[in-house]
Amino acid sequence: MRDILPAIGRWYGAGLPFGLATVVEVSRSAPRDPGAAMAVGPGEEVVGSVSGGCVEGAVFELARDVVTSGEARLETFGYSDEDAFAVGLTCGGEITLLVGPVTPERDPAFGAVADSVAAGEPVTFATVTDGPAPRGAALAVWPDRVSGTLGASGLDAAVTADARGELALGATGLRHYGPRGQRREDSVSVFLESFAPPPRMLVFGAIDYAAAVARLGDFLGYRVTVCDARPVFATPRRFPAGVEVVAQWPHNYLRDTDTDARTVICVLTHDPKFDVPLLQEALRRPAAYIGAMGSRRTHADRARQLAGAGLTEHELSRLRSPVGLDLGARTPEEVAVSVAAEIVALRWGGSGAPLTTTEGAVHPHRSS
Repeated sequence: MRDILPAIGRWYGAGLPFGLATVVEVSRSAPRDPGAAMAVGPGEEVVGSVSGGCVEGAVFELARDVVTSGEARLETFGYSDEDAFAVGLTCGGEITLLVGPVTPERDPAFGAVADSVAAGEPVTFATVTDGPAPRGAALAVWPDRVSGTLGASGLDAAVTADARGELALGATGLRHYGPRGQRREDSVSVFLESFAPPPRMLVFGAIDYAAAVARLGDFLGYRVTVCDARPVFATPRRFPAGVEVVAQWPHNYLRDTDTDARTVICVLTHDPKFDVPLLQEALRRPAAYIGAMGSRRTHADRARQLAGAGLTEHELSRLRSPVGLDLGARTPEEVAVSVAAEIVALRWGGSGAPLTTTEGAVHPHRSS
């Protein structure tokens, strides 16, 4: 949704109706996760993707149909051995899509949601996908307010509470309720799509490797900050536009910076006077990934110093060092790819092994 916002926001602002298809449920080796979106707008302009090309032709027709009918539809696509020419996922798996029309009159909260997502403000968009409640009915939930309705006050109250909880985690997925929001019933399915602010990537050490890692971090959707105690290196012109650059002692900067369970910390200074106090701070706070550059000898020496400074075995086990996967990388760009690959593998539980040596689904099921 973030990727297609510029186009659909323009259509919405101009009062032009469009069809929006959103992946709400997947199983087995589905190519895209819940929240993947595709829209068909005026002049049959298409933005986004829901399957990487497998079913986009059929979804295009569905999106046009719902704009004409004004009625949202729930469609499931899977793999069919029985009919080789059926529209489906060639890779196997199954995806369920909610395809609905969007107009300012029908969806008055959509514009505010789009503005919040573009501004990096947290918001959850809840949409009825199935059950006795009106399909396509939407409720926008912010930490301090709501807009819209799902058709019943009890359902609105239950979904609002869940949406705020999911927003704190940045989680997206289907939830089930009774028609008045009863927790022990499942007749109404509601898709909660959370738009939390982008996760942070903190890169320490303003060297060539840091510039390459910052570029990939920005590409992967992180809000990137590069920090170095040396002002001569910590200059914005050495880094991609949009990357924040800070000239400050690394451990002092981190001490005054909030991190959470999605934050990535890359320590690339490989200088003990910077690394050791910085890692003392990093390994005792929330983070999804903490990696440090250096040889195995550097790592062993650094680990001894950190243990001597009082870090526990559990805290030290969080450190990914030497940083990155074993790709044989040499250049800063290649090293950045190995670091990014390790971050992605850790995020999704990947092994880091070549797919030709593994078995099972290429896209294993992931919880919300």
